[in-house]
Amino acid sequence: MIAKETRSRRERSLSNMRFAIALLATTALGGTLAYADEITFFLPGNLLLSHSIYSSPASILTPGTTVLPPGCTAATAAASATPCVTANADGTYPTVFNNDQVDASFGITAPILLDELRPNGDLVQSIEVPNTSERGVNSTADQMVTSFSSKSEIALNLSLDRNSVSFMGYLAPVNTIDVSNSNTPAVVDPTNPVPGSNYRVVASVDAFGQFHFTKTNAYSGNNGRAAILNNAGGANVYYTVGNAGNGANPQPVGVIEGAGAQIIPASRLPEAHQVVPETPSPVGSFSVAELGGKADKVGKDTNFRGLTVFNNVIYTTKGSGSNGVNTVYFVDTSGNAASGNPKACPAGTGVPAQGATLPTQGIAFTAATVQTAGITPLNMCVLNGFPTAIAKNATDASLYPFGIWFANATTLYVADEGAGDNKFASNSYTAAAASTTAGLQKWVLNTQTNTWSLAYTMQLGLNLGEPYTVKGYPTGTNPVTNLPWSPATDGLRNLTGQVNGDGTVTIYAITSTVSGGGDQGADPNKLVMIKDKLKATTLPANESFTTLRTAKSGEVLRGISFTPGTGLSPGQEISSLLCDFGLCPPQH
Repeated sequence: MIAKETRSRRERSLSNMRFAIALLATTALGGTLAYADEITFFLPGNLLLSHSIYSSPASILTPGTTVLPPGCTAATAAASATPCVTANADGTYPTVFNNDQVDASFGITAPILLDELRPNGDLVQSIEVPNTSERGVNSTADQMVTSFSSKSEIALNLSLDRNSVSFMGYLAPVNTIDVSNSNTPAVVDPTNPVPGSNYRVVASVDAFGQFHFTKTNAYSGNNGRAAILNNAGGANVYYTVGNAGNGANPQPVGVIEGAGAQIIPASRLPEAHQVVPETPSPVGSFSVAELGGKADKVGKDTNFRGLTVFNNVIYTTKGSGSNGVNTVYFVDTSGNAASGNPKACPAGTGVPAQGATLPTQGIAFTAATVQTAGITPLNMCVLNGFPTAIAKNATDASLYPFGIWFANATTLYVADEGAGDNKFASNSYTAAAASTTAGLQKWVLNTQTNTWSLAYTMQLGLNLGEPYTVKGYPTGTNPVTNLPWSPATDGLRNLTGQVNGDGTVTIYAITSTVSGGGDQGADPNKLVMIKDKLKATTLPANESFTTLRTAKSGEVLRGISFTPGTGLSPGQEISSLLCDFGLCPPQH
């Protein structure tokens, strides 16, 4: 009871402080103060969860009539070598995602919601990212959506100054079909079977729930997945990761340029007033040729999903696709060796150089050689000790890294998504149940050899491969896939964590799923939590995941981070709140 009362007093104190600062700031700026129940602000130390809710009407698609992808014609089909098809289901959830079986690019845009949660998972408040389903949001207003079934989207990351949280999506109306594989306006691939065009968007939200959006032409033909704002030292740039390309090989120059790890100047202008660079700006480049292998499909070795920054180094992960290597990478800013590979990894693997600095601009490359050599010079390495096996040879026992979090310089937690294999027998998804690598992996650095090694994988409590039921979600068999509707946990996607004073760490993570649904990305999934002994190098007994939240039918959970202001001292928090309103204290 004492702990609860102490927290309650702390929350009231912080609320009062923030309200007073808001009143001071809006008065000083001549603004209008909203009524108390209209003021949105996040308390530091809480969690922020991104999720999406499906709300499209059944009439959005007519089986046997609606042409997919939208706008497909004989001419576009010939250019892409992909025939036009008709929908096999209407817009009713979840059968609508059976359309993925006929249209490989199928997806429908939906609103993004951000839920503030207490560390135990209790809901504090929910806010909606502006979108066209809201009153007053028209086609020229600031807005952003996600593709509901795109499982790799809307990861959440605190900015480097910890004052805001960033994520990615699209500039498009709600209920738009196949946006996640559309081109971007200035980077058009005529062989893409999806003829539509939509900007990708980076968003940030501050402690008062204020959104800022930045449009980009990166990730044409695919999706942006994660973003981190570097606003230290006046940089004001986003680091982002994602994938690009949905057409033939060789890909257009702009598609290759817009893949993988990007650097994007952050804008404070409304979306309608932004002048968007036509040419994307890669900040990281990798090729399997660094490891001595045969060059892969240019532009697909950097199909990145996870992103973090630690000790002034950008780290990314790759865990899907048949090109490249599914592993953990970092961006090396120390230059290149005589071989042309980065100095930190002349043979393709290494660790970051001492005193590394973060990049503030993209790679200077020659566009004329992009389609044959990719983005050169190469500046990314596989983190030493992590897998180097080619992805096309991956098996269910391989690693499928997604989110990553450093507890300290020698301890790295990696969320492994699992293989996505939905083989089913004896009331179990057998491949998921048998996996020894899916879940939460703990990697430890040997500082003598500068080699990372897998200490153990936490799985207890995830119930890998065991089907679970969700109220209102179908049971039985999906007649299109001939597999059960009921999903099961396959592993983990995005995650965040904190180091506790008792020598443990607390990790929060989003689960991945396997199922017989038409698109496993549309399955209701979970938010889970586990505590681990930081110094342990063998799996402690009885460490088990606790489920904090299970998505409802028609809902998917995506990203998890701490709220803006988490990790700042009280003085830093007050200063950051004043800066949110343009009232930064003078620097001495």
